[in-house]
Amino acid sequence: MDRGAVSRLVIRDLAARVGRQEILRGVDLEVGSGEIHALMGPNGSGKSTLAHVLAGRPGFEVTAGSVTIDGIELLGRPTWERAAAGLLLTHQYPIEVPGVRLVDLLEAALAARGAPVGNLEAVVAAEAARLGMPAELLGRGVNVEFSGGEQKRAETLQLAVLHPAFAVLDEIDSGLDVDALRTVGARIAALAAETGLGVLAITHYARLLEVLRPDRVHVLLGGRVVRSGGADLAAEVERLGYEGLARDLGVEMAPPEPAPEPDPFADPGF
Repeated sequence: MDRGAVSRLVIRDLAARVGRQEILRGVDLEVGSGEIHALMGPNGSGKSTLAHVLAGRPGFEVTAGSVTIDGIELLGRPTWERAAAGLLLTHQYPIEVPGVRLVDLLEAALAARGAPVGNLEAVVAAEAARLGMPAELLGRGVNVEFSGGEQKRAETLQLAVLHPAFAVLDEIDSGLDVDALRTVGARIAALAAETGLGVLAITHYARLLEVLRPDRVHVLLGGRVVRSGGADLAAEVERLGYEGLARDLGVEMAPPEPAPEPDPFADPGF
């Protein structure tokens, strides 16, 4: 990515479902280079579904809308093409990859897109030190026997080395203590300022935002973004709670449950 260029991740009227359950019901968001946006919402509001849909995870059916980076449509493309276009997702629950070191994973990812590798071992070691990751973790398989905080540090390290245009952080604060949250949040904020990384940080809580200091905060309820504003919106959510905010706005907390499938073995009534 040309760091002098301004890129835009644009989500328009995005709707998606899993089976018969409609989860996203028209999401609109736009994130620019160097911007940090926070997406807040309770369990069941569609936050993680949005992250999975953006990354192209199987099992989620998109029924309407578009997702573009600089006019390039991502929907319908395999995950690797979305990554090549500049999108990276950090996972709420990172998986273990036995036998593959973090540096090996990063080398393969950089080579796949034709990016220079350089002295990758030294780059990874320096980034690990910056994030407070013990050096011995770098010799293990990715996330193998990592604590929750170590996993999130490793995800942030990947973000720093791969230099995507946009990062979707799916509850990166999950499992972090106060010190780890400060370290990870500060590194992500620095990447936005220094490299033009655009960030969409998905979270339940305002504590992450105290470190990230987002440019915009959005609240997702019932599969839609129902409110957007500045950092003061997070304070309003803390004060009212999601139920209180939903009452004030006159919106549903969660999408309606689908009607149950008819039981072919039910008593026919005669």
